[in-house]
Amino acid sequence: MGRYDFRPLRVHQTASQLVASDRIQSFPPWHDIVGRVPPAQTLVRSQPLQHQERSRRRNVRKASKLFQPQRISYEEDNLRREFFGDHPWELARPRLVLEDDGRDAERNDWSLRSQPDRPVDGEGVIQRQLFLLHGSPEKGQMPDPNMTPARAYDQARKEFYERRLHQDVERRIAKEEAMATGAYFGKSVLQIGTEMEDKAFEEWKVWAAQEIVKTEQRRAAMYTGVGTQPAATEEKDPEAEADNAARESSIAVQEEASEGAVVGS
Repeated sequence: MGRYDFRPLRVHQTASQLVASDRIQSFPPWHDIVGRVPPAQTLVRSQPLQHQERSRRRNVRKASKLFQPQRISYEEDNLRREFFGDHPWELARPRLVLEDDGRDAERNDWSLRSQPDRPVDGEGVIQRQLFLLHGSPEKGQMPDPNMTPARAYDQARKEFYERRLHQDVERRIAKEEAMATGAYFGKSVLQIGTEMEDKAFEEWKVWAAQEIVKTEQRRAAMYTGVGTQPAATEEKDPEAEADNAARESSIAVQEEASEGAVVGS
């Protein structure tokens, strides 16, 4: 057989010989079709995309990921990594990924600071920065030769801040106008968050007070006895207290006398 198997190319000829030698009674259903459209003659596959050469030491077993596909990267990836690294909370904003015909991006003119049909988000900053760096040659808009990635990022970022501030002012004015006409709004996000923090703080204070009491009880139990409950106070007897005081005073007198005798000797 050799290196290549040529039997698939001779399948039409083999079937004709079998019918001629009465080995089979009739032609197979695919006989005429294969005769009109024979199999491809190319037996060697096209050369696949070569991977980047990796420096390997001798006498080392080949890496198991040798045939791993190459990593696909775009310029926008680095710009997105920089912007969302500086503004991580932009990823928490809800986004609308629904498109009308899939060609909405072609109708955006990034030479303008604002896009009327597009919300203000981080992706707009990326596309605006790309336009400032490379322009739009197909539309005859060439970039500034003195533009650098840092300058383009600063300009696109400042324009983004201005549009966000303008939107915040519009919402605040609209809310004030609505409240002036009798509208009522519920608690804001900040108010709800503050109340939740206050509630958690009050619960923590109760828990901390209980823990302090338990700690004091354990500390007292280490020196007073096995039990953690304090012993009941006994009623004081006046006569017993008087006897104890007299006994202590007599002991003190005897000690003073003995000390004087020692000094005299």
